[in-house]
Amino acid sequence: MNWQALNRQVAGLLPGSNALADQRPFLYIDSERQQLQLIDINASENRIYSVSTSAKGIGNRKDSHQTPHGVHRIKQKIGGGQPSGMIFKSREPTGDLFDRYDIGEDEITSRILWLDGMEEGINKGGIHDSYERYIYIHGTSDEKRIGQPVSIGCVRMKNADVIELFDEVLVNDLVIIR
Repeated sequence: MNWQALNRQVAGLLPGSNALADQRPFLYIDSERQQLQLIDINASENRIYSVSTSAKGIGNRKDSHQTPHGVHRIKQKIGGGQPSGMIFKSREPTGDLFDRYDIGEDEITSRILWLDGMEEGINKGGIHDSYERYIYIHGTSDEKRIGQPVSIGCVRMKNADVIELFDEVLVNDLVIIR
């Protein structure tokens, strides 16, 4: 795949000035491979992380428990400065750290990147709105199943990986989910 061509295609979907799309890295989430790539078209290598997308596949409908596809942006970064393993409820740190990786639950941990759809009628607005669906890229207490499609819509990552990614991305950076 030609990343520069993909970047131009994505930039063409964005409203207003596309200057930032050419200057900033973007995230590419491949649900088939269960991978997230931090793509920098000016870098010689891109970082690849294992993730977990939805057990119910890809789809944008509210209450589907599917991972939404299309072009998104990072609307909010939550959890900076919190220790690894911090458990979040309603996007607030609880003060509790998880102490086991094999509990079989999907607690939201360490960091949250809250996504906002960029394509009206696909992942923005009405019953397809990714932001209103609370779709995140986040750490999880269920790290043993990273690499398998097991989430209920969000994109799960290992805690060390989501902390590293959190420190690299900015609000408004693009996220493509396919």
